[in-house]
Amino acid sequence: MNSNPYKIDKQQVREAFSRAAPHYDELAVLQKEIGNRLLERLDLIKLDPRRILDVGCGTGAWSERLAQRYKKAEVISLDLAPGMVHHARHQLSTWRRHFSKRRFVCGDAEQLPLADNSIDMLFSNATLQWCPDLDAAFSEFHRVLRPNGLIMFTTFGPDTLTELRQAWAAVDDAIHVNAFIDMHDIGDALMRAQVADPVMDTENIILTYRDVRTLMRELKGIGAHNVTAGRNHGLTGKTRLTKMIRAYEQFRDKQGTLPVTYEVIYGHAWGRDLDTQRHREKGVVKIPVSQLKRD
Repeated sequence: MNSNPYKIDKQQVREAFSRAAPHYDELAVLQKEIGNRLLERLDLIKLDPRRILDVGCGTGAWSERLAQRYKKAEVISLDLAPGMVHHARHQLSTWRRHFSKRRFVCGDAEQLPLADNSIDMLFSNATLQWCPDLDAAFSEFHRVLRPNGLIMFTTFGPDTLTELRQAWAAVDDAIHVNAFIDMHDIGDALMRAQVADPVMDTENIILTYRDVRTLMRELKGIGAHNVTAGRNHGLTGKTRLTKMIRAYEQFRDKQGTLPVTYEVIYGHAWGRDLDTQRHREKGVVKIPVSQLKRD
């Protein structure tokens, strides 16, 4: 028996997102919105990256935007799902696939197939919630990041899909919704990875639907359905599904729509300056004046 029924089944994640690749962009409205908001935050940061890594690139939309923004940079699009990487690569013309500074890699955020100190900016939109070992992911982020390089990410907090979780709880004790990590626990993981100056904030975004079935179809359509190790591996019976839908009705608002809450977590951090790291290892921290002027 699995000791942690909420642990993400990575093979299921890989397969689900590969299947979702052809129609992902049509359905991933929220992911587009928070990706746009994350990109806007780059307006406040002065950085001229030579190499950018897009972790969890999906269909490549953010890789393309980053390539347009930083025209001299090499942009590496990495995703766990081979179907996503294939789709992202084929969004480019044949000429750009072979002659532009775009690279495509099928790889795991927890075991990045990249050299130490090789990345100036690491960008990751709505991906970390699919990493079973967040410490491993952040350790890898820090390993590949060059000194004073930048990490930018979004992920989802525990209030995400709270209405759906409560509706299922009224039916049975099974796991029907993925678990999400609290912002403070994410912050602790960043500190353990020894990145510099981690900053995070959160906001709730509420989408509305006319019915629950549409929500569930969209979650499955983008590959974001239940992939926990403790999920029910059989078919959900019609009776239980009907009970869940009825339980969800308690949330219907005055406009006649059903709310779906997403707790969005935004974060950024920096790769440590090498001199600072060496002094830290000796038990002394000396911070150069130049680092204090980063902003």
